Amino acid sequence: MKIFENLPKYFVIGFFGIGLAALITKAFLPEKEVKGLAVAIPQFSSEAQAGELLFGENCAACHGQNAAGTSNGPPLIHDIYNPGHHPDESFYSAVQKGVRGHHWPYGNMPPQSQVTQEQTGQIIRYIRELQVSNGITYKPHNM
Repeated sequence: MKIFENLPKYFVIGFFGIGLAALITKAFLPEKEVKGLAVAIPQFSSEAQAGELLFGENCAACHGQNAAGTSNGPPLIHDIYNPGHHPDESFYSAVQKGVRGHHWPYGNMPPQSQVTQEQTGQIIRYIRELQVSNGITYKPHNM
């Protein structure tokens, strides 16, 4: 019978096909961390040091280590978050009320009710000091 004579060839083709399908699938799956964004770390003020700890506990799961972003949330070390486009008030509002997804394809950010107003200020200080050390400064927002 021809099938039994060609059975080893079918196995090789089948295994090759499965391997190829696995490689293609992996290539199109999103990665958990955004790769390639190198963040310069400054000497933080004491308020920013407190903010760094709070950021790690409350924000880093989505916004990444050093605010570099993940597949779940945008990098805050990005010019769109400069103080002229996103003033501190926008961060306070985001933490308190959440944010409808509008700049990035990450979906909506839920409110972070466990973070107090004072803690939010410390987190903002951390983000702003990171931004400055990475060349992100105030630029007027003109629509």
